This record gives sequence, C-alpha cells and structure tokens, in this order.
Amino acid sequence: MSSQRRILYVQYTNPAGYPPLEHSSRILADSGWEVLFLGTGAYGTDPLEFPPHPRIQARRIRFCAGGWKQKVHYVRYGLWVLAWVIRWRPQWVYASDPFSCPIVLLLAAGLGLKVLYHEHDPPDSTEKRRSWFVKGVSAARGALARRAALCLFPNEDRLRRFVKETGRTGETLLVWNCPSKGEAGPPRDPLTKDTLTLFYHGSIVPSRLPRVLLEALRSLPASVELRVAGYSTVGHSDYAKQFQQWAGELGVADRVKFIGVVPIRHDLLEQTRRCDVGVALMPTLSGDFGERTMAGASNKPFDYLACGLALLVSDLPDWKKAYGVPGYGLLCDPADPQSIAEAIRWFLERPDQMRAMGEKGRRRILSDWNYETQFKAVLPFLEGAR
Repeated sequence: MSSQRRILYVQYTNPAGYPPLEHSSRILADSGWEVLFLGTGAYGTDPLEFPPHPRIQARRIRFCAGGWKQKVHYVRYGLWVLAWVIRWRPQWVYASDPFSCPIVLLLAAGLGLKVLYHEHDPPDSTEKRRSWFVKGVSAARGALARRAALCLFPNEDRLRRFVKETGRTGETLLVWNCPSKGEAGPPRDPLTKDTLTLFYHGSIVPSRLPRVLLEALRSLPASVELRVAGYSTVGHSDYAKQFQQWAGELGVADRVKFIGVVPIRHDLLEQTRRCDVGVALMPTLSGDFGERTMAGASNKPFDYLACGLALLVSDLPDWKKAYGVPGYGLLCDPADPQSIAEAIRWFLERPDQMRAMGEKGRRRILSDWNYETQFKAVLPFLEGAR
C-alpha cells in the first residue's frame, strides 16, 4: 500500500456538477491528499469542469443515453474504475450518487477499501415501475449504507429516511451544501444603478424556474430584469426554449437574459455578483421527496449569499426558518405571481435594506455557513483519528 494519502471519487455522472465535491476535494488536496475523480459525461452539465489543482485529477468517459447501450457503458465504467483502483491504490473511495453504489460495494468487499458515501440526490422510492437495473442499484445502496465507514447528507430529513430505509447504524453526519469560505466576495457597494437584477442558476426545470416568475416580471417596472445561468435536464430538454417563448408572449423577452452553462464555478459566482437578488423557488406542494427536503441541500441560497445577494425564496417552514426569519431575504408563494411581484417590488423600493440582507448573509457564510466548517467533522474519519 502506498504511503501517500489518496482518495478516489467515484461518480457515474459528471462530478463537476456537484459543488460540494469540488469543495471537499480541494480541502483534502490542500491538506496533502492526492485526489482522483473518475466520472462520466452528463446531459446538460457536460461542459462543467473543476478548476485546476496540482493534487487533483479529474477523468471522465463519455456520456451514454439510456437503454441497453447504457448498461454496457456502465459495465465498461466499472471495469475502468477497477483498473484505476489496482493501479492507483487509494486508501478511501468517496461515492456520492446511487449509481456508483454497486461498483463501490464490489470494490469495498473485494479489496477492503474504506468507503465514504455522500448522497446529494435521493432516489425516488415511490416509483412503482422500476427496472431490474434500478432495483439492483437500490439494493447495492442499502448494502453500501451498512458497510460504509461514514455517510453524509445535506438535509436532516434525508438523513433520517436513509437510516430508516437501510438500517444503517454507523456514523452519519449532516453536511450542508455551503460554498467555500474563499468564495465569499467583498461587501457590496450601495445600489446606484437604475435596474434591479434577479439571478437564477441551476437546472432549468418548471419547478425551479416557473412561468409565474415571468408573469410577476410583467407586472413590475421595466427596470427589473432576470438573468438565468444553468443547464437543461433529460426530462425537460426544451424547457429553456419554452421559457424564452413565454417571455416573448408576455412582452418581457428584452428583460430576460439566458447566460447558458458557465463551465467554471468561479466564473459563475462572478456572474452572480453582478446581480442583486437571488431566486431560489421550490414548489410548496410536491410529491417529490427530494424537492421537499432541499433546505441545506440546495446550494443556490448559499451561493447567492456568498455573493452578497438578498434572497427570494418560497414560503416553506424549513426555508423560512433558515433564510426568512434570520433576515437574509423575503418569502413568497412560488405559485402566485402577485406574491412574487410584491416581494420583488419591496426590494426595488428599499435598495439599502436589500443590500443589508445580502451583507448579513455574506457574513454568515464567512462565520459558519462555509464548507470548511461543514466538512470539519469529516476530516478526523479520513485522517484515521476516529
């Protein structure tokens, strides 16, 4: 076994689509670890990349769409990972998506590797018609849950359900998807421009970027604009085009700007700092467990606050507790254009108070809502102190 501390990240997707992986890997690399990512391409997020670091390698094989070809692709990916494990000899394997579980489980059982499992997106357990492949992934997820040395979750409800579903008894920690401390920008200058710019980044889907946002924009002065940076998903590949079409029909197309996918996170945050209010809307009624448990898991509000933006978030109990009550932004009904418009008008009429909200949030990022603080409890496990 090599004396060099090495950790292998295994994700059957593009790992650059997950900011917490970038943060944790850089924390480890800055502490002297050698880090290797083995991932794949991914629909929508394929252009995303990690910034260079002398101790971090990131390798990917091409994306493959669903069907039997993807099953062959998955086997090929698993053999590729095995070859790298034999060649590179890591002490730890860091898995963070359910589809990596069967591969990592075999590696752990066959080669005795220590495993950290970090689940960002929970599988939909309510789905009735699941293929044999998905059922196998689910079974491997449960087995890996009981074997992993450590499991991490970005939301307490997700953690509790995982423990209940899998019977895990080992150490399981809550780690919010916060930005790194170095990503917090300087204090914002007072708002002197005539426009108020809303900003959204992330997956461009109806539940996150609803049509009612455009309806609210139509009822507001022309000085209010919306910028969107993000990517399409397999399930909603044409939604960005549809959203722009609606903007034209509602007469606000000149006030909606699509930036597209910003490959490097640093550049995305630079785009964020040019705006005033960060939009992070979630449906108040959803049958999707993942959507109902996004507080702490969604990196959007944390990213916006790091850049000094005030927040516009849904009036949900956990979002209200995390962001509304402390005074980092305003709450609204994400299904009601009038509610959205009233909150935005408040920002427009009170620019100094809006800036104060963003600054209060920026300071919170620097104090404890940063990944260095969130990941601090994880390091003793990896370093062998626990």
